[in-house]
Amino acid sequence: MRYNITVLAGDGIGPEVVAETLKVLDKVGAKFGHEFNYDHCLIGGAAIDATGECLPKETVDKALASDAVLLGAVGGPKWDSQPANNRPEKALLGIRKALNLYANLRPAVVFDELKDASPLKSEILDGGLDILIVRELTGGIYFGEHALKPASPDNDLGEVAYDIEEYSQMEIRRIARVAFDLAMKRGKKVTSVDKANVLESSRLWRRTVAEVAAEYPEVELDNLYVDNAAMQLVRAPKQFDVIVTSNIFGDILSDEASQITGSIGMLPSASLTEGSFGMYEPVHGSAPDIAGTGKANPIATILSAAMMLRYSLGLKEEADAIEAAVDKFLKAGYRTFDLQAAPEHKVVGTEETGDLIAEMI
Repeated sequence: MRYNITVLAGDGIGPEVVAETLKVLDKVGAKFGHEFNYDHCLIGGAAIDATGECLPKETVDKALASDAVLLGAVGGPKWDSQPANNRPEKALLGIRKALNLYANLRPAVVFDELKDASPLKSEILDGGLDILIVRELTGGIYFGEHALKPASPDNDLGEVAYDIEEYSQMEIRRIARVAFDLAMKRGKKVTSVDKANVLESSRLWRRTVAEVAAEYPEVELDNLYVDNAAMQLVRAPKQFDVIVTSNIFGDILSDEASQITGSIGMLPSASLTEGSFGMYEPVHGSAPDIAGTGKANPIATILSAAMMLRYSLGLKEEADAIEAAVDKFLKAGYRTFDLQAAPEHKVVGTEETGDLIAEMI
């Protein structure tokens, strides 16, 4: 079977971790009889350097014509002087909106071999941890109206800025259904996170999620304010199965969850639209400080490719093979530079990590 994948390596360590991921995908293709065709396109700072635009139209068009998109990372201090509407980070918001990628899935899984790398006490993580954060990705405060008002001689307030949070019932319903559908395949529990004691948008969120929950009588629904949810993630994370929340809250909570696992370098993500199309990327950023040093951990991107095989291409066995290879890599005592290593572990660089995981497929 042939699949067409748009590859957006991006900036910083993006090209390095993507290169190792394609190595693993090629091994999967050889083993299972698939052909993965890669169409490399520009995004972020690399696109600015080459075209002057952070998100060229050609990149969006090619992404729309593919079976899935694999993204590395974008951004870096090199482009800090760019106008706000042409910064590398703007490309991420732009491509998510252009591809209608409204559902962001961020799993936070603690591998047994990495339990000691977590900042939490080992007894809190005994028995394993497997949380799935479902983040609404194309609405909310990131896509609302933004404005900066100049200082006025009539008062001493100085400049005034505002950002508007806005959600429709349609946006809330569709992300809630994604969460409940996934919960049906997992532990049948959804925790909806909001700030309904203060925000009108959160009150609509809570009411609409409750309406969707009525369609899933087998799934338990719990509601938490975002500040309490942040505390509970570090106090008793095993109480969670699927967390569904807004764009900004999901952004923050998923980064918190990443630290619970021991390293943000281990966490993949998927951004999905209606049907099977999606974009897959590591949770971590471009880390320009370690670009070119061979210290980048490609595992989050490799696991993102496994999610791509599972969700967009329908290749469950192949996805399982990648995840099993990562587990085998860790059980064999290998560690990347970002992971806590004991004397008995062998610390390996970016390329060797990709080589070893590919060999273990």
